[in-house]
Amino acid sequence: SRRARITVQDILAASQQHPAPQHGYKCVSCCRMFPMLLSIKKHIQNSSREGYSCNAYYRRLKALWEKEGMLQEAAAPGV
Repeated sequence: SRRARITVQDILAASQQHPAPQHGYKCVSCCRMFPMLLSIKKHIQNSSREGYSCNAYYRRLKALWEKEGMLQEAAAPGV
């Protein structure tokens, strides 16, 4: 099985579903706050070294979104 690559768009999409009360970006897996998008992306990539499973969480979330998208496409009437 192919490992999902987490993109900035994935992080932003997840963050929009869980708005942060202050300026910055919230990791929806561990709830830590980060001042910049680059810092949260690095956190997700290196989370296992920090004792978190955020990378696995975001990969699974992306896989679920892709599966949902495929199901919606299959259910949509042909154009």
